[in-house]
Amino acid sequence: MKGITLSPSQQWHPTTFNSTPKQPNRTHNATLLQLNTNTTTPSRRNPLPSFAINPSKTPTPTPSPTTHQTKNNPPLVVVGSANADIYVEIDRLPKEGETISAKTGQTLAGGKGANQAACGGKLSYPTYFVGQVGEDAHGRSITEALEGGGVHLDYLNIVSAAPTGHAVVMLQSDGQNSIIIVGGANMCCWPEKLSDFDLEVVRNAGIVLLQREIPDSVNSQVAKAARSAGVPVILDAGGMEAPIPVELLSFVNIFSPNETELARLTGMPTESFEQISQAVAKCHEMGVKQVLVKLGAKGSALFEEGEEPLRQPIVSASRVLDTTGAGDTFTAAFAVALVEGKSKKECLRFAAAAASLCVQVKGAIPSMPDRKAVLDLI
Repeated sequence: MKGITLSPSQQWHPTTFNSTPKQPNRTHNATLLQLNTNTTTPSRRNPLPSFAINPSKTPTPTPSPTTHQTKNNPPLVVVGSANADIYVEIDRLPKEGETISAKTGQTLAGGKGANQAACGGKLSYPTYFVGQVGEDAHGRSITEALEGGGVHLDYLNIVSAAPTGHAVVMLQSDGQNSIIIVGGANMCCWPEKLSDFDLEVVRNAGIVLLQREIPDSVNSQVAKAARSAGVPVILDAGGMEAPIPVELLSFVNIFSPNETELARLTGMPTESFEQISQAVAKCHEMGVKQVLVKLGAKGSALFEEGEEPLRQPIVSASRVLDTTGAGDTFTAAFAVALVEGKSKKECLRFAAAAASLCVQVKGAIPSMPDRKAVLDLI
């Protein structure tokens, strides 16, 4: 596919966002969260401003560098996981019953939800993260990493009854990785029913991103609230391996698996593009109209029911150090471009460029590119 040349009027521009002043993170008693859904929700001293829904239906004016464009930039809202990623660099995966030594080891902030939120923030788009961390050192480091990326954390909960989620990332010398996740606060201590306080930011979003490293019941409530407000929802298939509830899929606008996840969820092979297309057709039968498939080194493809698929090759990277977070970068960058009103083809190109920059740096959140770097690569 030829590179896409954008006129100056079509370029993505950094925007400023007159956000609600940050409130202290809320610390909850886990038992109350699970059992008492009538608990009074903390009031907001400065409620969110009202945003226009679905700005992609109308052209977005290019903002003046000195003018706040809050009403034209409803935020990206990411509801999902936050993990401490424990990296170990190895030459190869250990065999069954074998112990091997790692070259190095370090702990970095990650988790699919936090990764996607950090990407939105680093791309200079107003981004809120809704999630949970434990009352521990890992939780504090994740909070600092997200704040450093410009992410708004008004809706981040700190829970005392569970540790921050974490993951062991086994990084091989070719940049490929294998990951084991421990859910921690991501998977427990959520309220049985989300409060209006928590759903307020969802209903006022420009687009919502979900993944499967938090309970499906939480995702379903969020997606339903977004759909009722006319806010588009992208569901990243990454996370738990259980079948996706039909109710959740019914509220999703774009479903985004990689080829492995697509095969697992449909029970169909995905080794060739024809097989991928057949598996996507099964997703259409489940009620999802658009499927965005991440194909690794083969690029990506957007399938919209009744139309020819849009294919996007990778944007070549000068080196591949670590593929961790590349899929999250791709999905979040696509969402940012989409909410800014760009065409689907432009969204794919922008996302591919962001992912290319991501794999050239070790770590997930540390590897998220800024907007200028992405635009320079397109």
